[in-house]
Amino acid sequence: MAFVWFHKLGSPKYFYRLARRLTPWFGGVTVLLLVVGLYWGLVVAPPDYQQGESYRIIFVHVPAAWMSMFIWMFMAVSGVLVLVWRMKVAAALMRAAAPLGASFTLLALVTGSLWGKPMWGTFWVWDARLTSELVLLFLYLGFIALQSAIEERDAAGRAGGVLALVGVVNIPIIHYSVQWWNTLHQGPTITKLDAPSITLSMLLPLLVMAIAFMTHFATAVLKAARCDILAAESRSNWVREIADAENA
Repeated sequence: MAFVWFHKLGSPKYFYRLARRLTPWFGGVTVLLLVVGLYWGLVVAPPDYQQGESYRIIFVHVPAAWMSMFIWMFMAVSGVLVLVWRMKVAAALMRAAAPLGASFTLLALVTGSLWGKPMWGTFWVWDARLTSELVLLFLYLGFIALQSAIEERDAAGRAGGVLALVGVVNIPIIHYSVQWWNTLHQGPTITKLDAPSITLSMLLPLLVMAIAFMTHFATAVLKAARCDILAAESRSNWVREIADAENA
């Protein structure tokens, strides 16, 4: 049963119809969670006893940083599906995810710099965490450039899959950099093995925002992948049927 479902999900026609049904639901959940999370984090949550009100940027910075790493891992898994099973849907998802990953990475870097100014006295230092996150942004941009440079879709998908897998080495460097090196960036406060060193009144809105960013990614990547599949399958009968139904 799982193999049949996996095989169906690899079908561009089946995936397109499934994504078309799911996209509005993910979009609605995203709007709801963003409204709740932003109000909870920016208004309801108490100020930090050390950083005051400036800490509130974490409700955008931290989820963006999480997403920057998650999306690259998502692309790496998609890359495996492309390289092993030649799955066209996985290639479309990988291409759709890259601009979103670059956007989240840039957002994490910008908000981190804004947070760093009052905390460290400067917008940027060549800190291990910041530098490895900047490398991740360059990897995303390199992936996007690679896809644009290769006209043949299958070859572009395979090349992108290789780059996604090679770039995975940077993810543990980003995550563990604050533990491996003496950095200005604070250590883990949420993913600690014993217990998060953050009060529940701050943790809950942060998790709501993280889920909101996740559902936003799902919404955007499904919509972009649908467009990619339509372009790739433009000569297929099922695409013509959709076009005829919408033009009728």
